This record gives sequence, structure tokens and C-alpha cells, in this order.
Amino acid sequence: MAGRERNRGLNGVKLTHPARVLYPESGLTKEDLARYYVEIADDLLPHVIAKPLSVVRCPDGQAGDCFYQKHLSAGMPTAIHPMRLKESGGYKQYVSVRDVHGLIALVQFGVLEIHPWGCAPGKIEVADRVVFDLDPDPAVKWPRVIAAAKEVRERLTAIGLQSFVKTTGGKGLHVVAPLSPPMPWDPVKNFTQAFAAQMAADAPGDYIAKSSKAARRGKIFIDYLRNQRGATSVAPYSTRAKPGATVSMPLDWSELSARVKSDAFDANNTPRRLKRLQRDPWREFFALRQTIDRKLFK
Repeated sequence: MAGRERNRGLNGVKLTHPARVLYPESGLTKEDLARYYVEIADDLLPHVIAKPLSVVRCPDGQAGDCFYQKHLSAGMPTAIHPMRLKESGGYKQYVSVRDVHGLIALVQFGVLEIHPWGCAPGKIEVADRVVFDLDPDPAVKWPRVIAAAKEVRERLTAIGLQSFVKTTGGKGLHVVAPLSPPMPWDPVKNFTQAFAAQMAADAPGDYIAKSSKAARRGKIFIDYLRNQRGATSVAPYSTRAKPGATVSMPLDWSELSARVKSDAFDANNTPRRLKRLQRDPWREFFALRQTIDRKLFK
């Protein structure tokens, strides 16, 4: 698909070695991946624009060595913009993007995963969502993960928060509730920690709210740690650095079933899915006006 050219431009962004295969199992090339992001940019960008990003870079493709990167580095295309953030040791320039050119530039720089902060765009000290990452032990069957996601939804609904679900492209599910207006990090983290702890206390045989691998056997880890300053979670529609170029896919709650596994969607079938959908399952995500009732913190 990518042709024989050593270099090629896409939407004004230079791609070097466009025919390089990034995903050996599916034969997906660098140009294929860049075109995927062009095709789904309108769906992905609202979740990543003007936010600090941690990215997974795999310069030699998914089968090679991969590593996380959050700070801007020499050689990054100009479509990848710096975002100046204060850290304990001073100020650092974080990776961020503003448009589809930035997404293509990430692919050019060997990025296979995009993980934004859960902050509001351009406002790094407040969260615009809460994320519960349901991370199952390998012994946990998929229907139990689905049941856990539905329980999180029911509990959030009971306290006035509408939530949305997506696959991770790996083995779990994310349940996400938008916050508008956004809220400071500390109360959001405190709320999500208490929420996860309560679920684990109510069903200790099913859930755990601590990250200990040894204690997780046969249980689902309700990971609330995505809800603090500097933490990230994989973006909706981002590919994963996993065989087959799997994608983190937003779903309608009615689609959640044993037939739809967490790695069911990839860079090949996602554009077809989006064209078939009559409506976006997350269409209300940015329109909702909801927040965490401060009475809950008491």
C-alpha cells in the first residue's frame, strides 16, 4: 500500500520510510498507520488536543523494543508541540498535539500508542473525566470483566454520574465519566480511590483496589490511579503496541457482550466500524454537564 518511495508526504507532514512494516502480523506499514489516524482524527482529537501526552514509541515496529516517552526530544517533527509543565525538579517540555498533522508526526516518530492526561484541554490542574481501568488477572473470564464494568456504571449512576465504556485494546475495559466543569486532581483521586475501595470491600473475592500482583490472583484490579496529576490512560481510538494493531474502542453499553472482546478492534476494522455506525456511542460525552457532588467526600 505504501509504495516504493523512501520518503512521502501526508497532509503536509513528511513520512520517511513509509513502507516500513510496523505490525508484522498484519503487515501494517508506517503509511498505513498514518492514514488510519487521518481517517479517525475527528473522533480521536477531542480527547488529546492541548493535553500532555505520554506516548509509546517503537522505532523498529511493534515487534521491536518499545518505550514510554513524555518529554519533547530532539528530532521530533514541528507538528508535535511543546507543553511546558512544572515538575518537582523544575519545568519540562511535554509532548502535545493540536491537529491531525500532530497525529501523523507522532507516527513519523515511531509512536504506536497515545496516552493523554485526564485533564481539561489547556488546563493541566483540573480533571475533565474519571477513569476506572478494569484490569483482570489472566484467570478471570471475560464475562466477569463485563459484569464489573456494568457494576461500576450502576454505582456511578446511583450518585448522579453518567458513564461510558471502551475496550482497552488489551485485556480489560475502561469506564469513563466526564466531568464538566472540571475538578481539581486531589478530590477526584480521593473520590475514585474510595469508590474502588468500596467495591473491593463489598466483593473481596471479585475485586481488589490495590496494585499488588500477588494479591490479584483470580480478581479484577479496579485501577483508580489514572485519576491524578501526571497519570494517563490510553486514548479512545489509539492503537496499541500489540500484535495486530489493536485499538481502544468506545462502545455503546448495549454492545458490551461476550462476543466483543477487548482486543476485537484494530486499525483495519475500526474505520469500517465508524462508517457503519448510525450514531457515535460517546456522542454525549462532551455535552454532559455533571460533576462529583462534594457531599460524597464527607
